[in-house]
Amino acid sequence: MPAPFGLLLALQVGLLLLGASGMLLLGLPFGEARAGDLLWAGGLLLALGGLEALFRLLLPASFRETERLHQALGRALKEAGMGPSALLLLALLSGVAEEVFFRGLVQGLLVKGFGPWGVLLQALLFALFHPAPRRALAYPLYTGFAGLLLGSAYLLTGSLLPGILAHFLHNARGFYELYRTH
Repeated sequence: MPAPFGLLLALQVGLLLLGASGMLLLGLPFGEARAGDLLWAGGLLLALGGLEALFRLLLPASFRETERLHQALGRALKEAGMGPSALLLLALLSGVAEEVFFRGLVQGLLVKGFGPWGVLLQALLFALFHPAPRRALAYPLYTGFAGLLLGSAYLLTGSLLPGILAHFLHNARGFYELYRTH
């Protein structure tokens, strides 16, 4: 297994195990699948794309630096022999793991302690989990707002499924673009 992929995979598996076991032990809800979840997921996916376009417009230099960092990651993964199927697996795992950990466990705990402010606090932690050099400030800002969108959807629907689907599809699109351009 290539080193960059192994590290990313281990990180996501760890988040998933910690988040799922914490949610189960604390009795936090995963939510039930409902027909409306697909509409929520589609709306979230559109909102994430709109947020990305807004950051590209408002912080162009920082966004270009963020794209440069993502391209370096794409090159590293491709040079390590990562193909589309492995990147799709990573997109799926990261979508599931990060939603279960950040929205399910972290937000679940924070909302119990701080009410709706817990959504904002988990979004801040989500942004801190996605650091970037100062020149690429758009990335942690974007992930913070994305965490706020995904967390709000979980708070409103009571289900992790819309966020998981949107997060997976957003990451899959990003990984596909990285793979295609390198």
